[in-house]
Amino acid sequence: MIKPIEGFSKLSKEEKIKWVANTYTHNSEETIEILKKYWSNDQKLQQLHDEFIENTITNFYLPLGIAPNFLINNKLYAIPMAIEESSVVAAASKAAKFWQNRGGFKTSIIGTEKVGQVHFMYQGDLSKLRSFFNEIKPKLLANVSSIVKNMEKRGGGINSIELRDKSDKLDNYFQLHCTFETLDAMGANFINSCLESFADTLKAEALNYSNFTASERKLEIVMSILSNNTPNCLVRAEVSCPISDLKEHEDISALEFAQKMVRAVAIAKVEPYRAVTHNKGIMNGVDAVILATGNDFRAIEAGAHAYASKEGEYTSLTNASIENDTFRFWIEIPLALGTVGGLTSLHPMVKMALDILQRPNAKELMQIVAAAGLAQNFAALRSLVTTGIQQGHMKMHLLNILNQLGATSSEKKTLTTYFKKHTATHSAVVAAFEKLRSQK
Repeated sequence: MIKPIEGFSKLSKEEKIKWVANTYTHNSEETIEILKKYWSNDQKLQQLHDEFIENTITNFYLPLGIAPNFLINNKLYAIPMAIEESSVVAAASKAAKFWQNRGGFKTSIIGTEKVGQVHFMYQGDLSKLRSFFNEIKPKLLANVSSIVKNMEKRGGGINSIELRDKSDKLDNYFQLHCTFETLDAMGANFINSCLESFADTLKAEALNYSNFTASERKLEIVMSILSNNTPNCLVRAEVSCPISDLKEHEDISALEFAQKMVRAVAIAKVEPYRAVTHNKGIMNGVDAVILATGNDFRAIEAGAHAYASKEGEYTSLTNASIENDTFRFWIEIPLALGTVGGLTSLHPMVKMALDILQRPNAKELMQIVAAAGLAQNFAALRSLVTTGIQQGHMKMHLLNILNQLGATSSEKKTLTTYFKKHTATHSAVVAAFEKLRSQK
């Protein structure tokens, strides 16, 4: 029976690895060997990675690919993408190349405002709470002056502080709803520091507010935290072209292709089961760039899916239309990103990825990421309404299957050539591999 361990965090990395391997794996020597294979030979670099998180035992690699030929606002980009899923980089690249000759991606920033909240409980006279808030609001701002000083110098800072009554949702629940501009920083630490100061001021001032009763003075601070729901930190990306430019397939006219694309998006607009998969495809492109640039893909995922549900039902993040013989395809998506702070200045691969992207600021990165998501969605829908998703995906997945089968380099070359003209299902690949082996 496995027993709990005390003081695991105090063990050395070697001791942690040995304990995990001996306690939880069937072949401890193999486990230790694999974990150490992924260490960097550069001790200083490895220490940097070790200190990103707690209880580090090794590095976990993801492939970093490049999707070239993204023409965004008449500027050409090669977009780094970190992802494990086959066909994502290829699909984004194919879509980028398609739109490069049709005007490229047009993007714009709709807003960059981020939100944080102080959640608290108050039992008493609402009118007195409102008067109290109005009186202490200048002090709330004054007490964060040292925190916001540098941000304000760069043009950012606190946009607003509002008292919100949420007691209709939860008894005695109120909040300070605050908005921020954090410029090129994602801003989580800045926002949370401001919120915690607001909370301290709110609590201290309540204790001394003469118009409150004794019980009213004891308002309870529950928590102070930024929100990853960022509907006002929004970017738009669009592609469009004459319908006649969409002629790509022998078996389908340009108009029929455009109509199929519009209908596919319309289905994702009204059917949540389809919308979830539809948006997952968008996030394939978005998350891959987010990871490569050292941003928080979990926060972006949460915010995007919240935005997809903003009207009360989960729906598509993309839109499509046919207007005056023009096909239009666009996305609006919240992206609270940073290009300074966090891993952006620490992780060598992140710094390199941002360098490849020509050192964008946060607004530029928002537009690049939105274009990648739109390209990914276009590529997926194009496959779905024409050849089907499996044809392209399985061909890209071919090497994974062959590696699982232990194929040699020459066998991979032979079978890759073969499946250029044949459907690459898992069973078909296994059968072709076994047949090739039997002929030797």
